[in-house]
Amino acid sequence: EGGKIAVIDTERDSAKLYADRFGFDSLSMSAPYHPDRLVEALKVAQDEGYACVVIDSLTHFWNGQGGILEIVDQAGAANKGNAFSGWKVATPIQQRMVDAILAFDGHIITTMRSKTEYSLEKNEYGKISPKKVGLAPQQRDGIEYEYTLVLEMDTEHRTIIGKTRCEVLADKVFPANSAIDGANTFLNWLKSGDPIITATERDALDGRIRSLTPEQRRALSGVWAEAGLPKVASLTQNRYADALALVESVMADGADESDEVAPTSEEVPS
Repeated sequence: EGGKIAVIDTERDSAKLYADRFGFDSLSMSAPYHPDRLVEALKVAQDEGYACVVIDSLTHFWNGQGGILEIVDQAGAANKGNAFSGWKVATPIQQRMVDAILAFDGHIITTMRSKTEYSLEKNEYGKISPKKVGLAPQQRDGIEYEYTLVLEMDTEHRTIIGKTRCEVLADKVFPANSAIDGANTFLNWLKSGDPIITATERDALDGRIRSLTPEQRRALSGVWAEAGLPKVASLTQNRYADALALVESVMADGADESDEVAPTSEEVPS
């Protein structure tokens, strides 16, 4: 909608092949594909005011040179081949990358290479032949659940809605060259609700919550739930004033924290 678009291209500058059809700025990224490099690139993109970032592809940060799988191998080898130790090092790095994608103040579109899976089935002539049964993204298991919309594209160029929070798109299949219809539906859905609070507002509110005493935070958790407020990261503009008022009210109570223990993370709305 008129905003700047950036492409983080790990596919040997292939995005530039579409420069005659779309206007965008491109960052060509080569190995090593350490996820922290993507985190830094997203931070720069946000600071520069890009409205949308396309990451093509996220797979390189998983199984490319310097990616998560290589980090696991190196960390495990440094600890006498202990694979568990390798994941202990790599998992927080992977999570930092996911958090950076989710926290970006704009739209994020990522592509992932797919792994084709086959099964042996009888064909129409009664002979056993391989049949494609699914496409698995080459990234950590469960990565698709982090997204608002997940699409699969098959060998016939059909766009299949795999997972979405937009109910009107659930289970839809768009024939080749018609995915623009689904894109417009999705865009209209995104614009239909009250906007989420800005990153500045989120950080300010989160900071005030974290400044409370343990007892005050526990009290806030109770009134927060009673008011039907979501977590701070999902707070909308029309509820922001309500959230601030609750925090101010709890702060005014000035509860004594001397004999309290810190609440668990589940007790804190942020």
